[in-house]
Amino acid sequence: MHIQNVEFLISAVSPQQYPEPNLPEIALAGRSNVGKSSFINTMVNRKKIARTSSKPGKTQQLNYYQVEDWFYLVDVPGYGYAKVSKTEKAKWAQMLESYFSGRSNLTLALLIVDFRHDPSKDDQAMKAFFDHYNIPYFVIATKTDKVKKSQWNKHLSAIYKGLDLESIDQILPFSAETKEGREEAWEIIDAVLAGEYDE
Repeated sequence: MHIQNVEFLISAVSPQQYPEPNLPEIALAGRSNVGKSSFINTMVNRKKIARTSSKPGKTQQLNYYQVEDWFYLVDVPGYGYAKVSKTEKAKWAQMLESYFSGRSNLTLALLIVDFRHDPSKDDQAMKAFFDHYNIPYFVIATKTDKVKKSQWNKHLSAIYKGLDLESIDQILPFSAETKEGREEAWEIIDAVLAGEYDE
């Protein structure tokens, strides 16, 4: 997939700031420092359209990117970062609940998890959230380049069981370093936007 035009639009904290819902929307959710920004940069083939940070918890708004005249990609605040205050966490939770429960053009959520580790309680809670609101989702397991191929089945199984998924095929191994899974991720997005995705 060759993307020519991608634009950072806005960092939004409330529905009043969201762009007009005239394009389908794909949301990225995952814990802080799981590689969401690197995923975005790899997918659109840009080095720095999404800012990566060595400091977890830096994304505190919904960051909107417009991909062509095709869809919005929305990077939501990372969760599970211990140094963020309870007040801040509560604000984030309220913002995410408002977004996920009320955004009419939200077409797909991508749950970004770290391939090296079992899903966290926060990952499990986010997946349950998608189930509750009937949001179609797919699991992207990042940092696969850090795991030996001989161990992949073991890690895939741990994510499948940890998130109580219906099928192991709901997990896509992905690496920003090697671009492993990039084309497959575009196939998923393409199918969703064409109305062909069957969860």
